[in-house]
Amino acid sequence: MNLSADLLIHLDALIRLPSVSSANPALDTSNAPVIEYLAQCFTDLGFTTEIIASPGTSPETAGNRKLNLIATLGSGPGGLVLAGHTDTVPLNEELWSVNPFRLTEKDGRLYGLGSTDMKSFFPLVMEAVKAFKGETLKQPLIVLATADEETSMQGARTIAELGRPKARCAIIGEPTGMRPINAHKGIMMESIDLLGQSGHSSDPDLGRNALDAMHAVISELIVFRGDLQKRYNNPIFTIPRPTLNLGCIHGGDNPNRICGQCCLEYDIRLLPGMEIAAMRDEIRTRVLPIAERFGVQATLKPLFAGLPAFMTAPDNELVRTAERLTGNSAATVAFGTEGPLLQKLGMSTIILGPGDIDQAHQPDEYLSLDRIQPCIDVLKKLIAHYCL
Repeated sequence: MNLSADLLIHLDALIRLPSVSSANPALDTSNAPVIEYLAQCFTDLGFTTEIIASPGTSPETAGNRKLNLIATLGSGPGGLVLAGHTDTVPLNEELWSVNPFRLTEKDGRLYGLGSTDMKSFFPLVMEAVKAFKGETLKQPLIVLATADEETSMQGARTIAELGRPKARCAIIGEPTGMRPINAHKGIMMESIDLLGQSGHSSDPDLGRNALDAMHAVISELIVFRGDLQKRYNNPIFTIPRPTLNLGCIHGGDNPNRICGQCCLEYDIRLLPGMEIAAMRDEIRTRVLPIAERFGVQATLKPLFAGLPAFMTAPDNELVRTAERLTGNSAATVAFGTEGPLLQKLGMSTIILGPGDIDQAHQPDEYLSLDRIQPCIDVLKKLIAHYCL
């Protein structure tokens, strides 16, 4: 397969720039070099570019900067947003058979961290844009590149809070095998921290056992999970019910001491119609009486703001257009995206991109070569349809 030299150069350059997003500060890195590289690339293609810093950072300050890019070609109402995130997950470099920070082509695949999820989307957009050199767009084409999608989605939140970007439609180029995705579940990740009183284990009355209390809390969460699954069901999803996963628990320090502190972290995958605030309120009303009964102090807090479920109607014009251009029927996925944040701005939104989600977040991540040209061709048709 003959690939554009520019495409390979750009993808290699992006992969060489680490942009790991992690809740662990020791692993977290800035995405500023990636954003600055993309800004120059799209400027060279005739776009007007604007770099917007996430809260706590600015383009002028040193350190772990988190930046976002809005690149615009053309003007007017309507138009199309092509969006993606510039960060990657952390990695176990020792498990890779190739250098994760170099583009490696072999066996009909392009290997590298972010090759599928999802740095490759931006060079493919650049290739599609070349077909319109010299054309005057009647409606704008906007490229959005964000920070921290893999953790807090703070980049997309920052942009959305500004009421931008504005267009008729938005496509997020996450790996979907070029199948349009019009719905996915939401997610909330939460913690419950119980503080009791330690003491000698020979006399339980000397303390207030946080583990005993957490046992009761977990039992109540399991009851709550069952209640949710009776109340909510949506057959468009492979797993049609909401899930609540008890992810990890930490507490105590020795078997002969009454456990003085215990913390549980869990997640809930939300169906459309389930509100994050309502879920938190209901959990609080179930947990606080248990804490009072055991004489422990309970602190409930989110691990990140949470992401609502996403759904665009199957008969939406963008969904129908993407189905026609790709030859694939719309579907749903289990993973979350920035879709709800863009949709909230009033844009029809779908998820559509090259690669397969099965290749993401693991050693030897790759993008198959046969995914590239079909994606470029569809992007050209979408730009022509919405911008010319």
